[in-house]
Amino acid sequence: MRQLIAYAMSAVVAATAVYAFSHRTPPPLPPTQLRTDRLLINDTAVDGRRVVAVGEQGVILTSDDLGDTWQQARIDQRRGSSLTGVAALSAERLVAVGHDGWILRSEDGGKSWQEVQIDSELAEPLLGVWAGDAEHVVAYGSYGKYFVSSDGGRSWQSRELPVDGHHLNGMDGGTDGRQMLVGEQGTVLRSADGGQNWEALPAFYKGSLFGVARLSAERWLAYGMRGHVFVTADFGQNWKQVPLGHAAPLYGHDLLPGRSGVLVVGAGGMVMRFDSEGRLADSVHLEGLGTLTSIAALDERALVVGGERGVFKSFRSGVAAVKN
Repeated sequence: MRQLIAYAMSAVVAATAVYAFSHRTPPPLPPTQLRTDRLLINDTAVDGRRVVAVGEQGVILTSDDLGDTWQQARIDQRRGSSLTGVAALSAERLVAVGHDGWILRSEDGGKSWQEVQIDSELAEPLLGVWAGDAEHVVAYGSYGKYFVSSDGGRSWQSRELPVDGHHLNGMDGGTDGRQMLVGEQGTVLRSADGGQNWEALPAFYKGSLFGVARLSAERWLAYGMRGHVFVTADFGQNWKQVPLGHAAPLYGHDLLPGRSGVLVVGAGGMVMRFDSEGRLADSVHLEGLGTLTSIAALDERALVVGGERGVFKSFRSGVAAVKN
């Protein structure tokens, strides 16, 4: 009897071992909700209904429903470097840049990304990217770094600019070849030939400028520290300050549909609308969002913003003061 019991126990143990180490399909895990309100977002790009956002720790998010839901993109080489800028060259092609000279590109609308270059040894950041068309794109950043690509971001060449080592923070331009760069210490450069040659303009402001928006061939708007906004009506020859009544620093912008004006965002959830002449039209505080660094004007009713409290709140109402 004892032998029978021992054999039975051995069989149970063996069966248990076989079951424990046999291949079994695990039960599906519950879906993980992406907490977009806990990410630092630095920039957004829009093409049609798709929004792409980039930020800290190399995060890239995409949304196909005006910012209601977000998905994390696939990156072939994930790193901890923050991404600072993203630009849409076409509906499917995008380029993103960030710290450590990191450059990524996507050919599927931002769903997956491939690393183009990284400079972790020098570890100096690129601060922005601007695209002229589907092939020509510019990356710029710390200490006057300026790279150009004529093949959709696949390869890059470094260029020297007359900036005395100042950081370059913002850029805009048009198909007529007129482009403008702004940066720290009131740095403003302009080009009339598509960036082949750059002219440093006399400083009209001693603080840092974080962005510039082209309203027309002659009219441009620049903004930066302590609520400073300036407008030129002659492609940068002369600038006039736009009084705002506050000193909140301003960090990002997006043109309204039809170039009917520009939205500028900054500290304290500030959103301001300037008309096509560069005049302040409206302003509103979006409560609870802290510092805003980017905004996407999807249409006349929908805005997506990003910043220190994350993304991306989609505001379909409550922004009547910031309308087209």
